Amino acid sequence: MGPSVPAVDLFRTKSVEHIGEDAAGEGAGSDVGRLRQNLSARHLVGMGIGVVIGTGIFTLTGIQARDTAGPAVVISFAVAGVVALLAALCYAELASSVPTAGSAYSYAYATVGELIAWIIGWDLFLEFALGAAVVARGWSGYVGNLLDLPTSLFGEGTTVNVGAALIVVVLTVVAALGIRESARVTNALVVVKVAICVFVVVAGAWFVRGANLTPFVPSGEPSDTGGGIDQPLIAAAFGLEPAVFGIGGVLTAAAVVFFSYTGFEAVANLSEETRRPGRDLPLGLLGTLGLATALYIGVSFVLVGMVDYRDIDPGAPIADAFDQVGLGWASALVSLAAVAGLTSVILVDLITMTRIGFAMGRDGLLPPAVAKVHPRTGTPVRMTVLFAALVLVMATFVPLEELANLVSIGTLFAFVLVSAAVPVLRRTRPELRRPFRVPFSPAVPVLSAVACLYLMVNLSIETWLRFLAWLLLGLVVYAVYGYRNSRMRDRVPDVAP
Repeated sequence: MGPSVPAVDLFRTKSVEHIGEDAAGEGAGSDVGRLRQNLSARHLVGMGIGVVIGTGIFTLTGIQARDTAGPAVVISFAVAGVVALLAALCYAELASSVPTAGSAYSYAYATVGELIAWIIGWDLFLEFALGAAVVARGWSGYVGNLLDLPTSLFGEGTTVNVGAALIVVVLTVVAALGIRESARVTNALVVVKVAICVFVVVAGAWFVRGANLTPFVPSGEPSDTGGGIDQPLIAAAFGLEPAVFGIGGVLTAAAVVFFSYTGFEAVANLSEETRRPGRDLPLGLLGTLGLATALYIGVSFVLVGMVDYRDIDPGAPIADAFDQVGLGWASALVSLAAVAGLTSVILVDLITMTRIGFAMGRDGLLPPAVAKVHPRTGTPVRMTVLFAALVLVMATFVPLEELANLVSIGTLFAFVLVSAAVPVLRRTRPELRRPFRVPFSPAVPVLSAVACLYLMVNLSIETWLRFLAWLLLGLVVYAVYGYRNSRMRDRVPDVAP
């Protein structure tokens, strides 16, 4: 008889040493290959800004200012930025200590076990796949308007969105060619959109009027959504009347515009491809959040100062604001920035999805053959094509509306677990080398987790139901494949020292 195989523990952990061995191409998952270390801090900030500054600043700003927060949408962006910064500090400690392609998935594997790690990975697929599909459709609309292309091919109302399909195919090729090539394309796009965002702030500042900023926090009023599953979970739980504007509206808007900050964790997913992760990852994460928050606050303030929040166009708020003050020529620049911004978001979303899938395939939770790294490009080409095909179908055929909330809840859920992982790993592995340490731990990680939970409960019940349905589907996939094929079945259980 051969040696007995240990019983599978759904919550057994994968040690930091095993994660490091896999990242170095020496562990049980070495057959899938090793990613190439080609990125510096400059590349990471470029990739981070590439994915963060996109749909949020060009669409959500106007919608939330007009319908939920008024001029105080500026505060909403600041609140969401602070919550994202707290989570980024936690990511920075874990990413510099455990540089691996899986990011939150791998951190969960090292702290709370395989089942939760699977849920996190499945959750992140939702965030980045839907994010890429939604942004691809937005890209199609902006390009169609900018170049006066036929709406039958590039419009949201078309049955087959050719524009969305085209950009997904082109960027899939870029993502498959290599991480250095992807970083170069992203950085070029980032220069364009950041320059134009700065232009928006400087040029728009001349047209800011105090009357448009008064009252800065409009008086609260009942929400049109009323009760039912459209109301925030916190309102239903405590019997509160759903409201817009006022302090409640500011916080509700903060939960929604948090979508604007989603994606910065893509930087942590690139840690295995970073030359000096201990130094460059914290710089990449915090640099991304600092620059993005400053631009969001500046652009949102200028927007609500240029026009009355009740007159904001929700479809193209910034471009329309310049039209209203007589600077129609600036609209073309804003549309150009939107196209550049949305292009980089799709590219980084595609890259991030494949790195998470690569880590899960290396662990056997997804088919390892699909995660295999191509010897010439140094990227998981099969995984890239597989996930791109999923995004392509959704972006081409499925009209995706009101999915910003669903992306937000998925991201916030991951942030809660990442924040909790910091004090857990400090307790179980106090001797682990930590090039970056979260200050005032465990207070800051706990505050980060609580803040993320609070924003989650400000999202609608409908969003929660969709999120739970997706997680249930993930559990079914894990039970059918991941549970039976996990490479942890053949390892001696990791025991904390």
